[in-house]
Amino acid sequence: MTDVNTLADQVIAGERRALARAITLVESGRADHRQAAMELVQTVGRHGRQALRIGLSGTPGVGKSTFIESFGMMLADAGKRVAVLAVDPSSTRTGGSILGDKTRMERLSRHPLAFIRPSPSQTHLGGVARRTREVVALCEAADFDVVLIETVGVGQSETMVAGMADLFILLLAPAGGDELQGVKRGIMEIADLIVVNKADGDLKPVATRTCADYAGALRLLRKRPEDPDGFPKAMMVSALEEQGLESAWDEMQALSGWRRDNGHWHIRRAEQARNWFEDELREGLLSRLTRDPLMVAQKELLGQAVMRGDLNPAVAAQDLLDALGQDVTPRA
Repeated sequence: MTDVNTLADQVIAGERRALARAITLVESGRADHRQAAMELVQTVGRHGRQALRIGLSGTPGVGKSTFIESFGMMLADAGKRVAVLAVDPSSTRTGGSILGDKTRMERLSRHPLAFIRPSPSQTHLGGVARRTREVVALCEAADFDVVLIETVGVGQSETMVAGMADLFILLLAPAGGDELQGVKRGIMEIADLIVVNKADGDLKPVATRTCADYAGALRLLRKRPEDPDGFPKAMMVSALEEQGLESAWDEMQALSGWRRDNGHWHIRRAEQARNWFEDELREGLLSRLTRDPLMVAQKELLGQAVMRGDLNPAVAAQDLLDALGQDVTPRA
């Protein structure tokens, strides 16, 4: 049985093994673990510690791991405590994940001020894991200064990380697409900083053109009220040669500082908390539909009625939703 108060004290004291155990607890699907995990997150949250949450996304092969290691090393060498939460895609057949980020970030994993935690995405969509928000809260309680959230890297759908981060960074590769790629909506609209990586060697001229294309495309997007003049913006870095990383960090600090000074930071955090609540509510309802024997039986009856053509799918779904709060059996 987990002693929640003891574990919370250890996490707050910055004990790395305790943080690892706490993350394992919140990622567990067992009912008793789930209750203890909620108590743990609630307990550590009372201390009100906050880190700068930075979400990073990009297509596979853009160099996310190399960028995170170089960027994280720069921050850690400067005395910042850095937590990296890397989400790996899970197999749709076996449910397994490779979880190899510690291997890819060998230097950073050995730094005393860094903490790397890979997590499987499992069946969760949006580029992050089911319990990433709670893991972020634990890392903040452990007094990390910066929390880097790396998404699975599958494309324009992984926007959920922007809903739990203070800054959302989109990593792109040189010549990853023509200049019109930059005016696509979705993930482009929510990026705070577009970073063209691999701006080195023979790719540097291409990276310069790519950065200019995206900078021009960003000027076509409507300015957001939470952004100062000049944001969002595009810039180049070379994670391999560790060039441009300090400039990127300066831009991140400038944007987060402006948002704090103008009240947008606290509004954004409050909205994220509300979204967390609503997501948990939806997940709880879905969980009941798949775990409650009565709901499972009713779902099967309605599904068969839909297959026979006796019920419209929308009507059947509404019947099951209505039955969630009632002790009645829906028509079938």
